[in-house]
Amino acid sequence: QVQLVESGGGLVQPGGSVRLSCAASGGTFSSFSMGWFRQAPGKEREFVAGISWRGGSRDYADSVKGRFTISRDNAKNTVYLQMNSLKPEDTAVYYCAAKSTFSRMVLRGTNEYDCWGQGTQVTVSS
Repeated sequence: QVQLVESGGGLVQPGGSVRLSCAASGGTFSSFSMGWFRQAPGKEREFVAGISWRGGSRDYADSVKGRFTISRDNAKNTVYLQMNSLKPEDTAVYYCAAKSTFSRMVLRGTNEYDCWGQGTQVTVSS
């Protein structure tokens, strides 16, 4: 059974940066498509960024393009989300997701992933 554990959230000032990590255990991480989602209070969970199994393909929500970078280290079974130039509207709980059956695609839909972490809070405020 695949387990995902996020870390790295916290309080950050507008314009600041933070890096989230998601460590995976169980399964073959190097074959997983991975994604980051977020959910703000009163809103639906939304796609933030996705990365293919080898990291060769990446996709981003328009709202974070040019500011966020998703990456992975298959040797460490970890996926990262580097978030720069943070805005108050980036405040949310951030979730890591994995599709634990092999896919070459970068996936954007919540229903395309079958494993989820517990989430980590990112608050952007002065």
